[in-house]
Amino acid sequence: MLDLRSCLSWERQRRAISGVIECRGCGGYLHSFINSMSLKCAVDLGIPDIIHNHGKPMTVSELVAALPTLNPTKARNIHRLMRMLVQSGFFEQQKLSHGVHEDGYVLTNASRLLLKDNRLSITPFLKAMLDPIVTKPLDFLGIWFQNNDCTPFYTAHGKALWDYAGHNPKLGNLFNEGMASDARLVSSVLIDKCKGSFEGLDSLVDVGGGTGTLGKAIADAFPHLDCTVFDLPHVVAGLQGSGNVKYVGGDMFECVPVTDAVLLKWILHDWNDDECLKILKRCKEAISNQDKGMVIKRKVIILEMVVMDKEKMNVENSKTFETQLLMDVLMMAVLTGRERREEEWAKLFFAAGFSDYKIIPILGLRSLIEVYP
Repeated sequence: MLDLRSCLSWERQRRAISGVIECRGCGGYLHSFINSMSLKCAVDLGIPDIIHNHGKPMTVSELVAALPTLNPTKARNIHRLMRMLVQSGFFEQQKLSHGVHEDGYVLTNASRLLLKDNRLSITPFLKAMLDPIVTKPLDFLGIWFQNNDCTPFYTAHGKALWDYAGHNPKLGNLFNEGMASDARLVSSVLIDKCKGSFEGLDSLVDVGGGTGTLGKAIADAFPHLDCTVFDLPHVVAGLQGSGNVKYVGGDMFECVPVTDAVLLKWILHDWNDDECLKILKRCKEAISNQDKGMVIKRKVIILEMVVMDKEKMNVENSKTFETQLLMDVLMMAVLTGRERREEEWAKLFFAAGFSDYKIIPILGLRSLIEVYP
């Protein structure tokens, strides 16, 4: 005899399963990585620059003809790639003149940031974040939760990220170029919107400043400011200072050069709380050793995300919050660090001996945080 309750139960399960399969939100999340990899493919093929150099809306036939390394047997698939990237908002299609049956592709504000000649191009950052060396650890998250390794990166590669980068020129170059491209984007906003943070200072140390992209931009904007780019010896080896910029090698966990202000751009999110405390204490020592009375307001200037309060979110900033959480998981996968809420930042600052702080939101995702001794 057929059990009606069982039939009803099965029907509810069937509908639930069907809903999950067909749900746009769930499907989008499950396959969202395809957006990133499709964009990487377009950059690898040089498509943004090809469309830009064409000077007008470009049909798929024209695009195929302009791809110099394209295997002719794959040409019919280019429209599928472009259809995906139009849907993602990286390109747009425009109707062409009467009689032309194809639409033409044009750039959007997002894809203009991928042009090689754009001073603010984020292409190096994109390539660094989507390199298999960086994405592979995410495949080991489940294993990492069950083992004793410090990070999923270690599980995937057998070394911590910084050790791996120090012995792998490819990753080292990708990382330096990616951070430099991000620094160019940040500096354009920082110098325009936050000039007051640098006025009145005589000296600044950019800790973990890499090849000096941000430090040099600040030094150019404030010619009176002596700027020191401070990073590991092998990072600054061979780099020559000029004007009011110099390079110094060292270990931020041991000592930071004496200065009026310390700059930390996207440094602290790489490290766990104990490691951050060590860095912040070295920074406090560096600015506390300056004997200038109250003439100069000494500070540590931090550029980091301040994870939003979910209860205060609205539709407009929900994507920002989601991106902050994605970055937090990336930090968990490749390093020992994390993205932090305001109360978590405050706890670190006060534990390191600082007396006060001020948060200035910039660039949507990130904020400028001034911390005072």
